[in-house]
Amino acid sequence: MNLTNYYWYFQSAIPARICDEIIRYGKQRKDQVAVTGGFSESKKLNPQQVKDLKKKRDSNIVWLNERWIYREIHPYVHLANKNAGWNFQWDYSENCQFTKYNKGQYYGWHCDGWDKPYQRRADDPGTGKIRKLSVTVSLSDEKDYTGGELEFDFRNLDPDKKPNIKKCKEILPKGSLVVFPGFVWHRVCPVKKGTRHSLVMWSLGWPFK
Repeated sequence: MNLTNYYWYFQSAIPARICDEIIRYGKQRKDQVAVTGGFSESKKLNPQQVKDLKKKRDSNIVWLNERWIYREIHPYVHLANKNAGWNFQWDYSENCQFTKYNKGQYYGWHCDGWDKPYQRRADDPGTGKIRKLSVTVSLSDEKDYTGGELEFDFRNLDPDKKPNIKKCKEILPKGSLVVFPGFVWHRVCPVKKGTRHSLVMWSLGWPFK
């Protein structure tokens, strides 16, 4: 799929009070070690699995499903989908992921969406769908941490192409958010100082034809 725009951003779109409220909600709940493909959230990882996981990802998360959070963010997902010219069909968003990156924590290169649809319960609204759009919201003030930059690789890790890495500096201001197709490769660089709080959301739709 050829894209004219690999991402679409909105600076300082979410009010600071809403960002602070999301952080407060996230901190009130017990966090868990973030996992990635190949690791289970429901099973305790053994020491070797923890070591292997931290080669790919090291952060702590809390799952949020408050309706008011979706009401704040969904309008921007619709607007980005239109303005960027993607016009992807989507009709459902998964639980939001409140993520905390402390000093030294990071998330290596990955993409959020795959061609294989979710196989869940028949009454699950995500069944048969794929992640089409990803959203990252900057909840922290950029003065609260250093490092932790969100980066994109627009070659999508094609070994026949030269790296085309872009730091998404546009979302450094608190309350800024970026929307991008789920198949675009990205990473969060290690935090050098302080703590970076963010909110991630994925919007699902029927597989591309």
